[in-house]
Amino acid sequence: MTSLATSIGGRTFDNCMMNAAGIRCQNKKDLDALVASRAGAYVTKSATPQKRAGNPSPRMHTLPNKGSINSMGLPNNGLDYYLDYVVDDQHKRPDATNFLSVAGTSLEDNLAMLHQIQESEYHGFVELNLSCPNVPGKPQVGYDFDRVNEVLDEVFKFYTKPLGVKLPPYFDLVHFDQIAAILNQYPLTFVNSINSIGNALVVDPQTERVVIRPKGGFGGIGGASVKPTALANVRGLALRLKPEIAIVGTGGITTGVDVFEHILCGASMVQIGTQFGYEGTAIFDRLAEELKAIMNQKGYTNITEFRGKLKTFDD
Repeated sequence: MTSLATSIGGRTFDNCMMNAAGIRCQNKKDLDALVASRAGAYVTKSATPQKRAGNPSPRMHTLPNKGSINSMGLPNNGLDYYLDYVVDDQHKRPDATNFLSVAGTSLEDNLAMLHQIQESEYHGFVELNLSCPNVPGKPQVGYDFDRVNEVLDEVFKFYTKPLGVKLPPYFDLVHFDQIAAILNQYPLTFVNSINSIGNALVVDPQTERVVIRPKGGFGGIGGASVKPTALANVRGLALRLKPEIAIVGTGGITTGVDVFEHILCGASMVQIGTQFGYEGTAIFDRLAEELKAIMNQKGYTNITEFRGKLKTFDD
């Protein structure tokens, strides 16, 4: 039998594929659909302390070749909504582990939310989003390494439950060295790489205008075109992080081959965003069958047999 099971932080998942925060996971209906799907887990929409409407429309635009540009601005129903959902789901399915995403626009917000989660019944994974590229006036914490260190130092003074961080893409090898040196100091369960490539600009030549309203048209790019950057970040971090920090690979996944490549580069689990938005939960059935076909062709029976085994010309 070909198994797509994986484990992170001692927790086991039947399928190594799940959704990415931000796409089809904002309300109970969305999350219920993910629970009923073949996904190995779900992650909730990145929560702020209170409900947030997000940026004005149009704030997302479809691009050719299965891509997108967006500047959503963290629309969500607030932490209480998602925490209530995951705790209720935990009662219904005590053996399942899922991901609760939080993304405060300040250190104080993040600490307050994590205190609330620490004091709650929830014992699943928390994904602390350090890479929100589409909130006007708010810089990405993930690009300020001193700030990342400060945030994690404050968090781990009190937080004892399984925690991971979602990171922006890095574009220089020395940045992999620098961020890994910081992350390795803390008892992180996982890192999720990458968030969308921020501050891109798409122009409509017919109207001679940008295609989204917020931030003068600047937004994050997702979809197939970001896969090479995502793979580089997964690989770069896999080579530098201590073994107990698992990697969740996100970015550019549209086929089973893409999933295979993320795992080959070192991902223990993958998240699908843009393409999940286009296809819905049926994507997890399709990708599972495509990945199994690749594994069968290569003689692999489980993902640990090839995870992180990417070859170079120097091997």
